[in-house]
Amino acid sequence: MSAVQVVGTSKIFNEGSAKQVDAIVEVNLTVESGEFVSLIGPSGCGKSTLLRLIANLLEPTQGVVSVNGKTAAQARLDQDYGMAFQQAGLFDWRTVGKNIELPLELKGWDKTKRAKRAEEMLHLVKLPEFAEMYPWQLSGGMQQRIAIARALAAHPPLLLMDEPFGALDEMTREYMQGELLRICAETSTTVVFVTHSIPEAVYLSNRVVVMSPRPGRIVEIIDVNLGAKRTEDTRAAEGFFRSITAVREALRGTHADHVAATAIRGVEDR
Repeated sequence: MSAVQVVGTSKIFNEGSAKQVDAIVEVNLTVESGEFVSLIGPSGCGKSTLLRLIANLLEPTQGVVSVNGKTAAQARLDQDYGMAFQQAGLFDWRTVGKNIELPLELKGWDKTKRAKRAEEMLHLVKLPEFAEMYPWQLSGGMQQRIAIARALAAHPPLLLMDEPFGALDEMTREYMQGELLRICAETSTTVVFVTHSIPEAVYLSNRVVVMSPRPGRIVEIIDVNLGAKRTEDTRAAEGFFRSITAVREALRGTHADHVAATAIRGVEDR
């Protein structure tokens, strides 16, 4: 069973009005269980919209989205996925441990079981000594690790991530990329990851999905063959740079096509 299936899916905002925005059009994508798939494309191309359709935070205008063989709506109700965003979104008035426990509270876990699971997750993200501290006492990278721990606390088979490392400095970002791969390997979690960074997409992913300028379409899916275990040596490997070049050329192609289409429309308008 595929972790995610998106079939013939479009999302139009303000349909039929003067403010209509065609966010994504006729998107087809399958993500297999255990895969790490990144979505990349120009700003406004619909990457986050597609992620939110998978999460059932938005409803498609047309098409079908399923998660683990269920409708996206049912998967949301069953809490079949966790989410992490660019901002950690932790509650400053709750301790780190209590932040991690939050989704478990919502699922009705008892206090003892919640505390045990939070402790396990803190060990997973290598922050066991910070359970009683508050988010505002932690660095940005540490807060993101807590956000990932919270997202994974209820054992979701799927993790949806929207530029979770975008606000971090480069060294912290690279460290967090390695930590994310370690955590996902240990938990066998499938990941759909939105990013603007080509090196980040290549380093993390089994496949990189390249999207066109709005209206967003999938123009190319690039396989990344860097082995199951990525290390700092991976960033210096020939295959790493070859994959970066492939993604960059695909993105340049979408930009060139967009410029050409805009020019043609301009001529037709005259």
